[in-house]
Amino acid sequence: MQTQPGFENRLHFISSKARHIPASPSHDRSPRLAITISRQTGSGAHCVAASLANYLQARKPQDSCAWDVYDRDLVEKVLKDHNLPARLARFMPEDRTSELSGTLDELFGVHPPMETLVRQTAETVLGLARRGNVILIGRGAHIITSKLDYVFHVRLVGSLERRIQHVRETLGIGEKEALTLIRREDKGRDRYLKKYFGRHIEDPLAYHLIVNTDSGPYERAARLIADAALDHFHARQNESEKLSVTR
Repeated sequence: MQTQPGFENRLHFISSKARHIPASPSHDRSPRLAITISRQTGSGAHCVAASLANYLQARKPQDSCAWDVYDRDLVEKVLKDHNLPARLARFMPEDRTSELSGTLDELFGVHPPMETLVRQTAETVLGLARRGNVILIGRGAHIITSKLDYVFHVRLVGSLERRIQHVRETLGIGEKEALTLIRREDKGRDRYLKKYFGRHIEDPLAYHLIVNTDSGPYERAARLIADAALDHFHARQNESEKLSVTR
Protein backbone atom coordinates (compact mmCIF):
# COMPACT_ATOMS: atom_id res chain seq x y z
CA MET A 1 0.00 0.00 0.00
CA GLN A 2 1.33 3.47 -0.82
CA THR A 3 1.86 5.68 2.20
CA GLN A 4 0.74 9.27 2.10
CA PRO A 5 3.21 12.17 2.38
CA GLY A 6 4.17 12.78 5.99
CA PHE A 7 2.85 9.41 7.18
CA GLU A 8 6.29 8.28 8.34
CA ASN A 9 6.64 11.53 10.31
CA ARG A 10 3.32 10.88 12.02
CA LEU A 11 4.43 7.38 13.01
CA HIS A 12 7.71 8.77 14.34
CA PHE A 13 5.80 11.36 16.37
CA ILE A 14 3.49 8.74 17.87
CA SER A 15 6.37 6.37 18.67
CA SER A 16 8.45 9.09 20.32
CA LYS A 17 5.47 10.26 22.38
CA ALA A 18 4.82 6.68 23.52
CA ARG A 19 8.36 6.49 24.90
CA HIS A 20 8.02 9.72 26.87
CA ILE A 21 4.55 9.54 28.40
CA PRO A 22 4.48 10.96 31.94
CA ALA A 23 4.21 8.34 34.63
CA SER A 24 0.98 7.77 36.51
CA PRO A 25 0.43 10.21 39.39
CA SER A 26 -0.17 7.22 41.65
CA HIS A 27 2.61 5.99 43.96
CA ASP A 28 2.55 2.82 41.85
CA ARG A 29 4.14 3.88 38.57
CA SER A 30 3.97 0.50 36.80
CA PRO A 31 1.83 0.37 33.64
CA ARG A 32 -1.81 -0.57 33.99
CA LEU A 33 -4.09 -2.24 31.49
CA ALA A 34 -5.82 -0.08 28.89
CA ILE A 35 -8.18 -1.24 26.14
CA THR A 36 -8.97 0.24 22.74
CA ILE A 37 -12.18 -0.54 20.88
CA SER A 38 -12.57 -0.10 17.14
CA ARG A 39 -16.06 -0.80 15.88
CA GLN A 40 -18.43 -1.13 13.00
CA THR A 41 -21.33 1.28 13.44
CA GLY A 42 -24.19 -0.39 15.27
CA SER A 43 -22.10 -3.23 16.73
CA GLY A 44 -22.91 -2.10 20.26
CA ALA A 45 -19.58 -0.54 21.23
CA HIS A 46 -21.02 1.76 23.90
CA CYS A 47 -23.04 -1.04 25.50
CA VAL A 48 -20.05 -3.39 25.42
CA ALA A 49 -17.70 -0.73 26.79
CA ALA A 50 -20.06 0.12 29.68
CA SER A 51 -20.38 -3.56 30.65
CA LEU A 52 -16.64 -4.05 30.20
CA ALA A 53 -15.84 -1.13 32.52
CA ASN A 54 -18.22 -2.48 35.18
CA TYR A 55 -16.76 -5.99 34.91
CA LEU A 56 -13.17 -4.75 35.19
CA GLN A 57 -14.08 -2.31 37.96
CA ALA A 58 -15.28 -5.21 40.09
CA ARG A 59 -11.95 -7.01 39.56
CA LYS A 60 -9.48 -4.15 39.89
CA PRO A 61 -6.98 -3.85 42.77
CA GLN A 62 -8.28 -1.66 45.59
CA ASP A 63 -5.50 0.91 45.26
CA SER A 64 -5.93 1.51 41.51
CA CYS A 65 -8.02 4.21 39.83
CA ALA A 66 -11.56 3.61 38.59
CA TRP A 67 -12.18 2.37 35.06
CA ASP A 68 -13.33 5.06 32.61
CA VAL A 69 -14.70 4.97 29.07
CA TYR A 70 -13.74 7.67 26.55
CA ASP A 71 -15.55 8.12 23.25
CA ARG A 72 -17.53 11.30 22.59
CA ASP A 73 -16.10 12.93 25.72
CA LEU A 74 -12.59 12.31 24.40
CA VAL A 75 -13.02 15.45 22.29
CA GLU A 76 -13.76 17.48 25.43
CA LYS A 77 -10.66 15.99 27.07
CA VAL A 78 -8.48 16.93 24.06
CA LEU A 79 -9.80 20.51 24.05
CA LYS A 80 -9.19 20.84 27.79
CA ASP A 81 -5.70 19.28 27.68
CA HIS A 82 -4.55 21.66 24.94
CA ASN A 83 -6.47 24.79 25.98
CA LEU A 84 -8.49 24.83 22.77
CA PRO A 85 -11.84 26.64 22.33
CA ALA A 86 -14.99 24.55 22.61
CA ARG A 87 -16.10 25.63 19.10
CA LEU A 88 -13.41 23.33 17.62
CA ALA A 89 -15.38 20.26 18.71
CA ARG A 90 -17.49 20.40 15.54
CA PHE A 91 -14.38 19.99 13.38
CA MET A 92 -13.19 16.82 15.13
CA PRO A 93 -15.64 13.95 14.46
CA GLU A 94 -13.63 10.99 13.14
CA ASP A 95 -16.40 9.86 10.81
CA ARG A 96 -17.00 13.18 9.04
CA THR A 97 -13.51 14.25 7.98
CA SER A 98 -13.83 15.63 4.47
CA GLU A 99 -10.77 16.17 2.29
CA LEU A 100 -12.30 19.26 0.66
CA SER A 101 -13.81 20.90 3.73
CA GLY A 102 -10.67 20.28 5.75
CA THR A 103 -8.53 21.99 3.11
CA LEU A 104 -10.87 24.98 2.84
CA ASP A 105 -11.12 25.38 6.62
CA GLU A 106 -7.33 25.43 6.93
CA LEU A 107 -6.93 27.90 4.06
CA PHE A 108 -9.40 30.34 5.61
CA GLY A 109 -8.10 29.88 9.16
CA VAL A 110 -11.33 28.51 10.60
CA HIS A 111 -9.44 26.21 12.95
CA PRO A 112 -5.96 24.73 13.44
CA PRO A 113 -4.93 22.28 10.70
CA MET A 114 -6.47 18.85 11.18
CA GLU A 115 -2.94 17.43 11.40
CA THR A 116 -2.46 19.50 14.55
CA LEU A 117 -5.75 18.36 16.06
CA VAL A 118 -4.91 14.72 15.28
CA ARG A 119 -1.50 15.07 16.95
CA GLN A 120 -3.07 16.67 20.00
CA THR A 121 -5.66 13.89 20.12
CA ALA A 122 -2.81 11.36 19.98
CA GLU A 123 -1.11 13.04 22.94
CA THR A 124 -4.28 12.86 25.01
CA VAL A 125 -4.92 9.23 24.02
CA LEU A 126 -1.36 8.27 24.98
CA GLY A 127 -1.65 10.05 28.32
CA LEU A 128 -4.91 8.24 29.14
CA ALA A 129 -3.46 4.89 28.10
CA ARG A 130 -0.42 5.43 30.32
CA ARG A 131 -2.69 6.24 33.26
CA GLY A 132 -4.41 2.89 32.67
CA ASN A 133 -7.82 1.55 33.66
CA VAL A 134 -9.29 3.20 30.59
CA ILE A 135 -11.30 2.08 27.56
CA LEU A 136 -10.71 4.20 24.45
CA ILE A 137 -13.23 3.98 21.62
CA GLY A 138 -12.23 4.93 18.08
CA ARG A 139 -10.04 7.81 16.81
CA GLY A 140 -7.25 5.48 15.78
CA ALA A 141 -6.45 4.72 19.44
CA HIS A 142 -5.34 1.20 18.54
CA ILE A 143 -2.75 2.63 16.14
CA ILE A 144 -1.69 5.46 18.44
CA THR A 145 -1.04 3.02 21.31
CA SER A 146 0.27 0.13 19.23
CA LYS A 147 3.78 0.47 20.72
CA LEU A 148 2.48 0.08 24.29
CA ASP A 149 2.41 -3.59 25.23
CA TYR A 150 -0.01 -3.05 28.14
CA VAL A 151 -2.79 -1.87 25.78
CA PHE A 152 -5.20 -4.49 24.43
CA HIS A 153 -6.85 -3.84 21.05
CA VAL A 154 -10.36 -5.02 20.16
CA ARG A 155 -12.47 -4.77 17.00
CA LEU A 156 -16.27 -5.16 17.24
CA VAL A 157 -18.14 -6.36 14.16
CA GLY A 158 -21.64 -7.57 13.37
CA SER A 159 -24.01 -8.42 10.57
CA LEU A 160 -25.53 -5.48 8.74
CA GLU A 161 -29.01 -6.67 9.70
CA ARG A 162 -28.25 -6.68 13.43
CA ARG A 163 -26.41 -3.38 13.24
CA ILE A 164 -29.35 -1.71 11.51
CA GLN A 165 -31.64 -3.07 14.22
CA HIS A 166 -29.36 -1.74 16.97
CA VAL A 167 -29.14 1.73 15.42
CA ARG A 168 -32.91 1.88 14.93
CA GLU A 169 -33.56 0.91 18.55
CA THR A 170 -30.92 3.28 19.90
CA LEU A 171 -31.79 6.37 17.84
CA GLY A 172 -35.45 5.72 17.11
CA ILE A 173 -35.05 6.08 13.34
CA GLY A 174 -36.23 4.14 10.31
CA GLU A 175 -34.42 1.36 8.49
CA LYS A 176 -33.35 3.53 5.56
CA GLU A 177 -31.98 6.25 7.84
CA ALA A 178 -30.12 3.66 9.91
CA LEU A 179 -28.52 2.11 6.82
CA THR A 180 -27.46 5.52 5.54
CA LEU A 181 -25.93 6.41 8.91
CA ILE A 182 -24.04 3.10 9.14
CA ARG A 183 -22.57 3.44 5.67
CA ARG A 184 -21.58 7.07 6.24
CA GLU A 185 -19.95 6.49 9.61
CA ASP A 186 -18.12 3.30 8.61
CA LYS A 187 -16.79 4.95 5.47
CA GLY A 188 -15.80 8.09 7.39
CA ARG A 189 -13.91 6.19 10.07
CA ASP A 190 -11.99 4.19 7.51
CA ARG A 191 -11.15 7.41 5.66
CA TYR A 192 -9.97 9.02 8.92
CA LEU A 193 -7.63 6.12 9.70
CA LYS A 194 -6.23 5.96 6.16
CA LYS A 195 -5.72 9.70 5.90
CA TYR A 196 -4.01 10.29 9.24
CA PHE A 197 -2.45 6.90 10.03
CA GLY A 198 -2.09 5.15 6.68
CA ARG A 199 -3.95 2.05 7.88
CA HIS A 200 -7.18 0.26 6.96
CA ILE A 201 -9.61 0.01 9.84
CA GLU A 202 -10.52 -3.58 8.88
CA ASP A 203 -6.90 -4.83 9.05
CA PRO A 204 -7.23 -7.88 11.37
CA LEU A 205 -3.53 -7.78 12.31
CA ALA A 206 -4.08 -4.46 14.10
CA TYR A 207 -6.16 -6.14 16.84
CA HIS A 208 -5.60 -8.73 19.54
CA LEU A 209 -9.25 -9.79 19.41
CA ILE A 210 -12.14 -9.42 16.95
CA VAL A 211 -15.59 -10.01 18.43
CA ASN A 212 -18.80 -10.65 16.50
CA THR A 213 -21.47 -9.08 18.69
CA ASP A 214 -24.20 -11.02 16.86
CA SER A 215 -23.12 -14.11 18.78
CA GLY A 216 -24.67 -13.19 22.12
CA PRO A 217 -25.55 -10.47 24.63
CA TYR A 218 -23.24 -7.49 24.88
CA GLU A 219 -22.46 -8.48 28.48
CA ARG A 220 -21.01 -11.77 27.22
CA ALA A 221 -18.84 -9.92 24.70
CA ALA A 222 -17.64 -7.68 27.54
CA ARG A 223 -16.65 -10.65 29.70
CA LEU A 224 -14.86 -12.28 26.77
CA ILE A 225 -12.87 -9.09 26.13
CA ALA A 226 -12.07 -8.57 29.82
CA ASP A 227 -10.78 -12.11 30.32
CA ALA A 228 -8.67 -11.99 27.16
CA ALA A 229 -7.29 -8.54 28.01
CA LEU A 230 -6.38 -9.52 31.58
CA ASP A 231 -4.68 -12.71 30.37
CA HIS A 232 -2.69 -10.67 27.84
CA PHE A 233 -1.72 -8.06 30.43
CA HIS A 234 -0.61 -10.57 33.06
CA ALA A 235 1.37 -12.52 30.46
CA ARG A 236 3.20 -9.33 29.50
CA GLN A 237 3.91 -8.55 33.13
CA ASN A 238 5.32 -12.03 33.71
CA GLU A 239 7.55 -11.69 30.64
CA SER A 240 8.85 -8.33 31.89
CA GLU A 241 9.58 -9.76 35.34
CA LYS A 242 11.49 -12.68 33.84
CA LEU A 243 13.56 -10.34 31.66
CA SER A 244 14.39 -8.11 34.64
CA VAL A 245 15.58 -11.14 36.64
CA THR A 246 17.84 -12.43 33.86
CA ARG A 247 19.54 -9.05 33.30
